[in-house]
Amino acid sequence: MVRDNRAGLHGSVVDRLGVQITSGECPAGEVLRIEQLEARFGVSRSVVREAIRVLESMGMVTSRRRVGITVAPRSCWNLFDPQIVGWRLDGPGRDEQLRELGELRRGLEPVAAHLAALRATPAQCGMLTGAVMQMAVHGKSGDLEAYLDADILFHRTLLEASGNEMMGALSGVVAAVLAGRTHHHLMPAHPEPAAIRWHAEVAQSVQAGDAGAAERAMRDIVDEATHAMLDPG
Repeated sequence: MVRDNRAGLHGSVVDRLGVQITSGECPAGEVLRIEQLEARFGVSRSVVREAIRVLESMGMVTSRRRVGITVAPRSCWNLFDPQIVGWRLDGPGRDEQLRELGELRRGLEPVAAHLAALRATPAQCGMLTGAVMQMAVHGKSGDLEAYLDADILFHRTLLEASGNEMMGALSGVVAAVLAGRTHHHLMPAHPEPAAIRWHAEVAQSVQAGDAGAAERAMRDIVDEATHAMLDPG
């Protein structure tokens, strides 16, 4: 049986075209032709059309008969889509994206921690504690990928433990920020011990139902991460 690799091909086109749009290489208002994209990426018309459908679902392009594919202004994009977050972090506007994400996290995660202290289930408290333990182990060994997995688990669990489904829906954005910090070499070889301690304080405060302490510790986490990414030196 011959394997159908179109999904991989259209995913590659989505990534490459997404980076070109978010970087401004393909500016808002530019009209893209199917045949031009076929030649640019060396793929079939069906692959290009699949990729365009994905980008259209993100609000990045519009497609009209007799007009073609038009790059949409940033105001139309789904800026909370984790792929768009990642593409912007890969481009020349990284500092602006990091600043915006830091501001978003500061307005979101301390409040989520406060609510989690009031609403978290015993199972969620256990997951937070377990994630912190894994962060401590992998932080000491310098395994940044394993540390990242534990960190993402912690923050996703916290947002879900807030009991607010809209906050929980933003876990993908936070995960994209955390992954971007690691993959763009904005993390130290061994994570900041204070950051791990603050994560432990959040977990303990949520477990104890101390909403104020959970909120303060989470604000410390977000402030440290934002400062480290914007001023890695």
